[in-house]
Amino acid sequence: MAQKTPNEGLARLLAESGLTLDAFARTVNKVGTEVGRPSRYDKSAVRHWMTGTLPRKEAQAAIVEALSRLLFRPVTYSEVGFPSQQVTGSPLGTVEGLVDLGRQDMDPSRRSVLGAALFSVALTIPEWPDVVGRAEAFAAGRATRIGFGEVDMVVQMTEKISELDDQYGGRHARPMAAAFLVNTVAGYLKAQAPDNVRKGMMSAAADLCYLTGYMAVDEGLHGLAQRYYLKALELAGAADDHLTYCTTLRGMSVQAVDLGHGPHAMRLADAAAAASPQAGPRMRAFLAGQQAHAAAQIGSRDYALRYMKEAERAMEVAESQSKSFGSYDPASLMYHLSQVQHELGDHSGAVKAMEDSNTLRYDVYRRTAVRHLSLTAERQLSIGHLEKAVESWDKALDEYPLVQSARCDDKMREMVSLLTRYRGNRQVGTLLERAKAVGVPVAA
Repeated sequence: MAQKTPNEGLARLLAESGLTLDAFARTVNKVGTEVGRPSRYDKSAVRHWMTGTLPRKEAQAAIVEALSRLLFRPVTYSEVGFPSQQVTGSPLGTVEGLVDLGRQDMDPSRRSVLGAALFSVALTIPEWPDVVGRAEAFAAGRATRIGFGEVDMVVQMTEKISELDDQYGGRHARPMAAAFLVNTVAGYLKAQAPDNVRKGMMSAAADLCYLTGYMAVDEGLHGLAQRYYLKALELAGAADDHLTYCTTLRGMSVQAVDLGHGPHAMRLADAAAAASPQAGPRMRAFLAGQQAHAAAQIGSRDYALRYMKEAERAMEVAESQSKSFGSYDPASLMYHLSQVQHELGDHSGAVKAMEDSNTLRYDVYRRTAVRHLSLTAERQLSIGHLEKAVESWDKALDEYPLVQSARCDDKMREMVSLLTRYRGNRQVGTLLERAKAVGVPVAA
């Protein structure tokens, strides 16, 4: 039997990270858990990899991503000492790549592959100057010339899909969006049109890509979401659409901070703010609120409070000018305040801000209601307010049966886990029975 060759690349990168073998194994396990493939590697497994044992393909991907996160730079398979892998994603141009992505998302046989795509902190994010006007000159396809009527139709369809997502979650709406991208929008992007119409269509397509990525996040498909977000950035740049470009970067920051990647979330939030130099007050509140959350997660207390104050001042100006339903609003601002206070250790203040956010939120945001009421309950329970927590979870259960969302499903499972020790409480018992009746897994 041939003697194994020690993996010097992996050993060198591990030494650079400064982690123990145990800590590195935990990091690899965390990456796997994000895509629904939890593993239980320990230091003995890492030792085997270092002596030349080749991990399984999914483990190789998790190892490469774990090292990229630890070293804050892209790490390649060959650098780690693994066989080179074909990069997931299409090397084609903007429209062709979008069609390729959408077709995979529409195909049920590809769902497991897409779901296994890793969220990467080492993803290359194009800066605004790199994407402005850089989309390829599309060859005219079979579609006839398009005008602003077609642009308006795509905008309105995106708004309708967004409304469905807000009310019912992204599980059913995302495949619908992917099909619309492939079967309709891609054709419009290739059609003959005056330059202003072409830019309008690319802007509308960028917004739809952003929404589709957001719905992928709702299903926990974080690698897929990043691919949609990158397409949104490409199209927004080609359309000179600063708003969608900045909104997408902010969305990527939200995704990162929710996954616990604070430094990456901060970089993305700052990039979004920097790319929007002439933002109006509501947009400024939208961006500063996310900067505050990311800063709080990395422990930058002064910056977090400064950005939060900036968001509050900007919201006051925006609300004094006009009410804006369906945009960043006071309920969203209070949610950010709660996140900042929680990260900075003010748990009572975080609960109060979440309660205020729930009071201010519009009723149409059903999916958000389930998630945020559940988060309120978790935080109420953490400071000893069991009865209030039960009330919040009870309200979440009012809406939960109507929502198809992996994030909401996760919140319900977390509820059951947290309340197991309180099963002897009459109110808790009633709540768990109600949860079981609507399909939440509750152990007997």
